[in-house]
Amino acid sequence: MPITDSHCHFDFAAFGPAWGLGGKQERAAHWQRAQAVGVHRLVIPGIDSVQWPLLPRLCGEHQGLYYALGLHPWWLEEAVTDWPQQLAFALERAVADPLCVAVGEIGLDKHLSVPQNLQEEALITQLKLAQQFKLPVILHSQGTHDRLLKWLRLYPVIGGVVHGFSGSLQQAEAFWQLGIHLGVGGTITYARANKTRSAIAAMPVEALVLETDAPDMPLSGFQGQPNHPQLLPLVLSALAELRQMDEASLALQLEQNVDQLFGWSCG
Repeated sequence: MPITDSHCHFDFAAFGPAWGLGGKQERAAHWQRAQAVGVHRLVIPGIDSVQWPLLPRLCGEHQGLYYALGLHPWWLEEAVTDWPQQLAFALERAVADPLCVAVGEIGLDKHLSVPQNLQEEALITQLKLAQQFKLPVILHSQGTHDRLLKWLRLYPVIGGVVHGFSGSLQQAEAFWQLGIHLGVGGTITYARANKTRSAIAAMPVEALVLETDAPDMPLSGFQGQPNHPQLLPLVLSALAELRQMDEASLALQLEQNVDQLFGWSCG
């Protein structure tokens, strides 16, 4: 059953150095581990300007890897002053690259010391870029679903995914009404995550895509260990059990969903 990891920070040091032959070989070994269990595609979200020139090359080295370009709110304070111009230039070059599939990871985080108005200014800038380049968005939201929904209504995009969704059914429905998929990851493997599990179980299956957020967001039973895309089948199994669906049928639908999200013509 081929499945896609729609959100994995595969360029992080947990998978090997960013530069050099050693890093390429180490990352290839990690990718082979994921492929061995059926993960045939993986999307690496962009987080800061240093990373933007690296991702096209990295994804070109390993078949099945794709990327997005964006400024994550966690890296906003460290960003160069002219980051909007740099990102626009990077997207202008990448929009013709079939390996570039989205603008992201962008969004809001109420737990950051970065003032909310600055986070929202950065979000709006990037939503406008997504509109300009006709790309979906990969969204980060920590305690900010309602604020994020407000800006998505004001600056609608062609689609997207709120990654690592953790929220209520009402919020899930509101995202889906705007064409925003829900990224389903390790959260649903925790029995205590009742609100999120209930929301994911009640949503149309067409609204869902799989993710790991590796090396972050560990699954239940793997706490304290770096997450890995090879664990994505466990997320699939947890989702199939939650929704009382056959895994093979569910995997097929999820592949159709991620194809639609990122504009892939086939699974």
